[in-house]
Amino acid sequence: MFDNFPIWPVAASSHAFWEDLLYLFLVAVCTAMTLLIFAAVAILATKYRRRHGREATPIHGSLLLEITWSVLPMGVFLVMFVGGAVLFFKMRTPPRDAAEVYVVAKQWMWKLQHTEGQREINELHVPVGRDTKLIMTSQDVIHSFYVPAFRVKMDVIPGRYTTMWFRPTRAGTYHLFCAQYCGTMHSGMIGEVIVMEPADYQAWMSGGPVAGSLAENGQALFQQLGCSTCHRFDVQGRGPNLIGIYGKPVQLEDGRTVVADEDYIRESIVNSQAKIVSGFKPIMPIFQGQISDEQLNALVAYVKSLSQAPAGQAGTPELKSPGTQPESPK
Repeated sequence: MFDNFPIWPVAASSHAFWEDLLYLFLVAVCTAMTLLIFAAVAILATKYRRRHGREATPIHGSLLLEITWSVLPMGVFLVMFVGGAVLFFKMRTPPRDAAEVYVVAKQWMWKLQHTEGQREINELHVPVGRDTKLIMTSQDVIHSFYVPAFRVKMDVIPGRYTTMWFRPTRAGTYHLFCAQYCGTMHSGMIGEVIVMEPADYQAWMSGGPVAGSLAENGQALFQQLGCSTCHRFDVQGRGPNLIGIYGKPVQLEDGRTVVADEDYIRESIVNSQAKIVSGFKPIMPIFQGQISDEQLNALVAYVKSLSQAPAGQAGTPELKSPGTQPESPK
């Protein structure tokens, strides 16, 4: 909208136009009201200034005038509210088929890993026209992932996940900032989002060595930590069956019901005593401080990949390739 306007960042995502439109509407309304109020003050102060021999006369008011100045502002405010609410819910609801990238912030860098396994530092490569969901956490203090060209910003908080999504609409390289003061080198915590044409992106994805997908790395760690001993894929496990658990409601021992999202899976790993699943005993060890945020991301990605029952032995699910789901037993 304002590509040649020097103080206006380029609009490069599907959110940008509507955010700019809402912002300009707010500015226009505020400007109009400010001018109207100042004009009214100047006119009335001049017309009804104190004069010798002239006394003020009472004003009885007008019902039509009172209704007008009540209804019209309310209509303007409703447009602001509805427009902002629709945009907010759209921005906070990632599409189901969005590509996922895990982000770990730390003083003073951004570490990113695609579900296919590619790792990046202070750079994020994405294809133009594809929805991308970021699943973010911090290794130390609060940071904030901010890409002005996409009009997206989200705090990145230690100990939990926050998410955001965007759909790039034009190829190019765009600034990535930390928008939350995070320490002495805060100003140096910068990076780039590189939006590529689909063919160029595929060439980039296949260009470097990758040691397995994120879910495959999580599967190996799942076995290494002995998780498969209790989390079997049959009814004999001492822990809950993780097949198909992601995104589903989970009944807890205290009667509550929670949704098994990324945060629930993460919390169940680092602090297994926080939410005990109904019908199971609190025997799982606490992994807080025992595994890194990158390992947590891998485990979460692996649990999310278990949407179907695997073929093979209990506790040893099979991941054939990135994005391939385990097969159901015959």
